[in-house]
Amino acid sequence: MKKALTLRHVPFEDLGLLAPILHDREFSIETADVPVADLELFDPIEPDLLVIMGGPIGVYQTATFPFLVPEIAFIERRIAAGKPTLGICLGAQLMARALGARVYPAPAKEIGWMPIELTNAGTKSPLAKIASDTPVFHWHGDTFDIPADATLLASTELCPHQAFSYGPNGYALALQFHPEVTAQDLEAWWVGHIAELSAIPGTSVGALREETHRWAPAMEAPAKAMFKDWLTQVGL
Repeated sequence: MKKALTLRHVPFEDLGLLAPILHDREFSIETADVPVADLELFDPIEPDLLVIMGGPIGVYQTATFPFLVPEIAFIERRIAAGKPTLGICLGAQLMARALGARVYPAPAKEIGWMPIELTNAGTKSPLAKIASDTPVFHWHGDTFDIPADATLLASTELCPHQAFSYGPNGYALALQFHPEVTAQDLEAWWVGHIAELSAIPGTSVGALREETHRWAPAMEAPAKAMFKDWLTQVGL
């Protein structure tokens, strides 16, 4: 049986749609809750797949959240070993930082359902399964520079760096947006992130829920296809 290790930062930002795909491909799934876990107990090289999830903090907040320092080193070792690695939102930002790129606040927060624009390389990648005119879910206030030798795959007007791949066969894939979420998953997000939402003028749980009920069902099949294509591409 193959093994996947998930680095999780808050319990409700989990694998979502990806979990049943991994079970179908005969993965066992182990989760490290990074803020309280001892990463020295985990081997960054041994799992067949590493998935780094999102969270409501910044990669650069190492003084406030010291666990980020060993986590970045963990991811750096993993990518350097050429092992399949997937990062989503904060996970993508951590991958960018582990590859030597800058991570910093974006001009504005991007929260809600908005389409991404694929680059030429993106149209030849697993992201091609996500139609550019179908919105995907975003929730981030930070962005990153594209690491040296990485390939930009997708953009939005507000956040030009939405996804990148790195290495042979794109074994490292970083996604700023959230293709893993379902409408049911997001009900926990509305509660967990209500303080952030309440501080943003013009943003409400009601409006986000309405958008979610419109777009989440349409994105499930393309998102699953994208994850499956990438896993196949990297030999998993």
